[in-house]
Amino acid sequence: MPFEPGSLTVSRVDADTWALVDELVYQGCRERFVVPAGYCTDFATVPRVVSWLFPRFGAYTLAAILHDWLCTEGIRSGAVTSREADGIFRRVMRESGVPVLRRWLMWTGVRWRALFDAERRPGWLASAPGVLAISALAAPLVIPPAIVIAPALLAFAVAERLVALVAPTRGEELVVRTPSR
Repeated sequence: MPFEPGSLTVSRVDADTWALVDELVYQGCRERFVVPAGYCTDFATVPRVVSWLFPRFGAYTLAAILHDWLCTEGIRSGAVTSREADGIFRRVMRESGVPVLRRWLMWTGVRWRALFDAERRPGWLASAPGVLAISALAAPLVIPPAIVIAPALLAFAVAERLVALVAPTRGEELVVRTPSR
């Protein structure tokens, strides 16, 4: 396993964000990355329309947390480029036992996201042939369900907003506070 022994322990920050309780240490052949305790993550950042295929957590959870950190602190500090961060993500998923198709599709997704992020865009063209080829091959598998799911998600979002007018959710009830030690 590429991660140093220990367990992943997180603390809930809000409905979508979690903070690492302990550091997460990845030891590769040539590099070592330490995601510090307190770092906040949403696990795998997955558009809702494809969450049926890629849940926010799974065998790739540690790779996703490392990738979140590499795409923020790693790029900002100059430790990695965006393209390197995404390549490390794919490699760590392989080392974590994520099946070939899933890891290449997830890599394609993070490369597409990089295209639309000014900080992560440099180097995108070098990945474009692979991203476009994988996207074309995956389209028949991903697009038909997404076409059905997207309108359903929209209808549900409208219904949620309408119901919230009558019965609003109180944000402070979303997080259970535990006494400090």
